[in-house]
Amino acid sequence: MKIFKGKAFFFKSILFHIFLVTIIAIVSLSFWENPIYDTIVNSSSATINGSKDISLVIIDNKSLENYRWPWARSLYGEIFEYFNNYTNAKVVVFDSVLNSLDKEHAPSSDNFFFQTVGKSKNFIGGYMARPDEYENPSDGEEYDNEFHKKFSIDLSDKRTSDNTRTSSYNSLTMFPKPYFDAQKYAGSVNLDLNPIDGVLRNSSDLISYNDNFYPSLALRAYMLANNTEKLTLTNKHLVVDKTGLKIPVFKDNGDIKHNIKFYKLLPNSEYSHENYSAIDIINSNRLIKSGKKTIINPKEFDNKFVIVGANALGVEDVLETSISLKHPGADIQATILDNFLKQDFMTRMTTGQNIAIIILLSILTFVVILNMPFLPSLITLIGMAVLYFIFCLLCFNNNIIPLVITPLAVQLSTMIFGYSYRFILEGKNKEKIKNAMGKYLSQDIMKNVVQNIDDIKLGGKKANVTVLFADIRGFTSMSEKMTAEEVSVILNEYFSEIEPIITKYNGVINKFIGDAVMAIFGEPIQDINHPQNAVKCACAMLKKVEELQEKWLFEGKPKIEIGIGINTGEAFVGNIGSEKRLEYTVIGDMVNLASRIESYNKVYKTNMLISSSTYSQVSDLVDVIKIADVTIRGKAKKMDIYEVLRLS
Repeated sequence: MKIFKGKAFFFKSILFHIFLVTIIAIVSLSFWENPIYDTIVNSSSATINGSKDISLVIIDNKSLENYRWPWARSLYGEIFEYFNNYTNAKVVVFDSVLNSLDKEHAPSSDNFFFQTVGKSKNFIGGYMARPDEYENPSDGEEYDNEFHKKFSIDLSDKRTSDNTRTSSYNSLTMFPKPYFDAQKYAGSVNLDLNPIDGVLRNSSDLISYNDNFYPSLALRAYMLANNTEKLTLTNKHLVVDKTGLKIPVFKDNGDIKHNIKFYKLLPNSEYSHENYSAIDIINSNRLIKSGKKTIINPKEFDNKFVIVGANALGVEDVLETSISLKHPGADIQATILDNFLKQDFMTRMTTGQNIAIIILLSILTFVVILNMPFLPSLITLIGMAVLYFIFCLLCFNNNIIPLVITPLAVQLSTMIFGYSYRFILEGKNKEKIKNAMGKYLSQDIMKNVVQNIDDIKLGGKKANVTVLFADIRGFTSMSEKMTAEEVSVILNEYFSEIEPIITKYNGVINKFIGDAVMAIFGEPIQDINHPQNAVKCACAMLKKVEELQEKWLFEGKPKIEIGIGINTGEAFVGNIGSEKRLEYTVIGDMVNLASRIESYNKVYKTNMLISSSTYSQVSDLVDVIKIADVTIRGKAKKMDIYEVLRLS
């Protein structure tokens, strides 16, 4: 039964720990894991320069100083005209969403822009999928059909698990018809921020809309540069069939995403890729057309990916990422495209791998706590935590993303749980030992030992105490007529009945001597009335024996009598023995006298005899008969002893 209770306590503790770990893991994943991820990315993985094959054209503050915002579409047209006519750029990406005509400028402004886009064979425009419904559902349905016909890709979905195409989007930003007709390629600019802290860490490579997948702006640029329309989606990868590019992806809110690998920002810049002012491109285009020397040589863009975006005061297109509080959107698109070009990806450990690490770390922590002393185990566990953190840094340097804080938080909770469990277990074991030893030693002596646990040594003190000896009459002859088992039953019942009586009167059983018992009053329990309590205790013991006699007579057991001797005086009280084996007891001539007084009960056929020193303390408490001039063995002088008849 005790073993069962021990197991029940263990399993209840484990269940509580699992519940606690689950709560900690949820909190850690929600609030702690992402900040440490950003810190490590900044210090370890975002240390590589961005590709020189990507250039940014930014509508910056310098550009707005020349032309106020909003810009006429013709200015955009001049930018793309420059790349159409004078450069050999691989792909030109417009990181902007145009969903209306330019109503502030003449129609010729829009027309020039649309004509320029129409002439481009490598232009990709941006659009956005939205959660809102179309204002006009029938127009929206028609637009979706036309959009799918023109901008869909050849995707082979070979996923065998979690292959649904649920979507959180209900509409697309609608291109003006001339712009729709002019474009040959389009890509999504949707960038999904973390809902808790608003930081961008993942790229939505394929958005799920109307049971179809559409590529992001960056993925569309990579596909166009490699002249392919075919992708294959597996459980773990998105594969560009023609190049063999394998993007490690995961599904989130229906979209197919990968963790963005960020690159080092350029010196004194908010960009990680080479960038140019849009006004310099426009002026260069005009200078070339007029036969003058250009500001920016078009050859700088040969065989490069060009991304056009805005990042000026009042028109910022910025998001918070792992490496920047205000990361320009165009540079984010360049970073995602760069991941594809370099085949440089951050791969997340699977849920199973992370759970296995957490479980292993918890088990090792618990085993160390239960099997090692406190200080060595604490040092070992700190070392384990440091080693795990180093392991995480190595993983990040190799583009692997483990959980960092969550396993360490779980380890910390396991340490708290483990040490608490160990403390409770040790406390229970100590209590068991204390209770077990209390059956061999007096509970009061046990308390005295526990209270002075750090100062246990040989020695003691002189103290005025009262010693009580109680002995069974005729025990030897009774033992000869009964079996040992029968004798032990009677003795155990007798001792069990008198022990509470002695305790009640502040007495301490010092030892059992065969059929006799020796009790001390006055130490270690401090009691100024120890002579009176010793006599009261003796009277109660005699009364209890009378009750037992009636019971044993009914049960057919022999009748027993007891004799009690009591003496009061000064004795040595404390620990005697050796350094390895101690006994708490009382020694001295007064102890021997108490024993010898008890033996005179046989001579005078009495039940309780007390010394004159005890009688002097209890004379007003008892009725006695004086027995004068008794010769006590070991004593030169005769002395008086007293038979106690009753409490007066």
